[in-house]
Amino acid sequence: MCGIVGYLGTSNAPPLLLSGLKHLEYRGYDSAGMAVIGANGLEIRRCVGRVSALEDLVHQQPISGSLGIAHTRWASHGKPSEENAHPHVDQARKIALVHNGIIENHAALRTCLSEKGVQFSSETDTEVLAQLIGCYYAQSGKLVCSVREALKMVQGTFGIAVICEDEPQTLIAARQGSPLLVGMVEHGEYLVASDPAALAGRAPQAVFLKDGEMAIVTPAGIELSTIDAEPVGVTFEAIDQTLERIELGRFEHYMQKEIHEQPESLRMTLSGRVDSRTANITLGGLTNFERQLSHFKRVLLFGCGSAWHAGLIGEYLIEELAELPTEVQYSSELRYRNPLIEEGTLAIAISQSGETADTLAALHEVRTRGATVLGIVNNVGSTIARETDAGVYLHVGPEIGVASTKAFLGQVTVLSMLAVYLGRRKHLSRDTISTFLSELERIPEAIEQTLLLESQMREIAYKFSGRQNWLYLGRGINYPTALEGALKLKEVSYIHAEGLPAAEMKHGPIAMIDEGMPVVVIATRDVTYQKILSNMEEVRSRGGEVIAIVNQPDAQIERLAKNVVVVPRTQPMLSPLVASVPLQLLAYHAALSRGLDVDKPRNLAKSVTVE
Repeated sequence: MCGIVGYLGTSNAPPLLLSGLKHLEYRGYDSAGMAVIGANGLEIRRCVGRVSALEDLVHQQPISGSLGIAHTRWASHGKPSEENAHPHVDQARKIALVHNGIIENHAALRTCLSEKGVQFSSETDTEVLAQLIGCYYAQSGKLVCSVREALKMVQGTFGIAVICEDEPQTLIAARQGSPLLVGMVEHGEYLVASDPAALAGRAPQAVFLKDGEMAIVTPAGIELSTIDAEPVGVTFEAIDQTLERIELGRFEHYMQKEIHEQPESLRMTLSGRVDSRTANITLGGLTNFERQLSHFKRVLLFGCGSAWHAGLIGEYLIEELAELPTEVQYSSELRYRNPLIEEGTLAIAISQSGETADTLAALHEVRTRGATVLGIVNNVGSTIARETDAGVYLHVGPEIGVASTKAFLGQVTVLSMLAVYLGRRKHLSRDTISTFLSELERIPEAIEQTLLLESQMREIAYKFSGRQNWLYLGRGINYPTALEGALKLKEVSYIHAEGLPAAEMKHGPIAMIDEGMPVVVIATRDVTYQKILSNMEEVRSRGGEVIAIVNQPDAQIERLAKNVVVVPRTQPMLSPLVASVPLQLLAYHAALSRGLDVDKPRNLAKSVTVE
């Protein structure tokens, strides 16, 4: 994904564009650039690297004007370079464009334009669109018509912002598969962005573009239509973002901030939804859907990355509490495997951003096959939230760090509530519900206690971060916890880590264990406890260093593991919510010990909005 910001108003655009890009840098940080129209016409500044590098460049080579667009890039087509950085311009250097998405037929369009004499200066698919708009503009002299005609020619996904030197009071935005919104600062002053975070503290309300829509922004207001020029009504929605919520405050990194926000975040997720005294659970997003829920015969969960791991935990929860057969699929694989969607299938899309391209594609696939689709997302007003039949918001607040922490725990918490919500319509007794919900209400406090382990996790991280190969082992519902812990370590520290069901270790991966290899074992008390002790014995006998996450230490654990991390005890089905926290801290401090930027790990972006 990439970050897009556009500004039209009466203020000087560059400082506002840079401010917006800083709030979007988690979307990509391979290169950055801006285009501004002012007294000197259209001026471009682009560079490789972070937004701070662009800020330095603009300071050294100032530009000014009240209309501009800017971009921070995650490279897809073309390596990170100044030539491939956005904005891209047409051959006449009249039109500038920033783009998030992929133009799938770019090669054919490039060939066609080259045959007409167009000279390209980059490897990107985006320049093809800029040049195509430029060709139409050279013929008609009308910017809006030129953008419309060009967009009719392209195949793929896009969120774009376009400006033209000849029309210094017009900013055009259009969307197909990539998020985009237009915020109103005040009448005559507008911001375009790919994420509400760029509008925080400036625009209290915005128009969220839908697929196939185009916004023409002028000082007179916003004109909204389809790409085919069919008028669309303009509806503003409140932006639930404040600068305080997206700034670091007392923390050094967003990942650390968001790990420590988890107790309060989960209180927000649970607030108004869970009451253990009355054994009542209220999910407002499902209110109009309540009667249908008792008729579903099967559940299909799908997501990517940490959302997929949350889905794996959800599988255990739903089968245990609701007694519904449940399957979990990677979104990226689901749409390509001819999924068999039976009558009575409830499909649940899980995504922090609500914009994940693979999950959106899977959503469309299962819907066409007759499934009813729910969404579990964090971002209000996101595409998945809009396109599902119903759903539940996480309400964990903005998550800026690329490695998901509080959103992952929010997803598991929502799936816990949903499992009870489904189960009470089938077989769960009032007492069982009350007991489970009481344990769920205690989780934020348990996480607060777990966060006190940070110094111990820092010590362990610095002790072992020089080792390049790790194993993470878990059984039952904590097998996905092991997968998530391994993913966190890989994402931010670049250490190779593999998550496994503990019993599967001896079916091949045990060959990897050598003297001193770190092996993280989630050994919280449940029916698998004695079995996982045996797995720890196998690791120890081959020279591995066991790092045990436990909630009730005993002599056996102390004998098998030199590094014992004790977390609060909770209901076994909820143990991943607590056991995941020390693994997050371990990954965070391992990255710091290796001198890495935990918030901007190489090659990654917060959400993947292209396939």
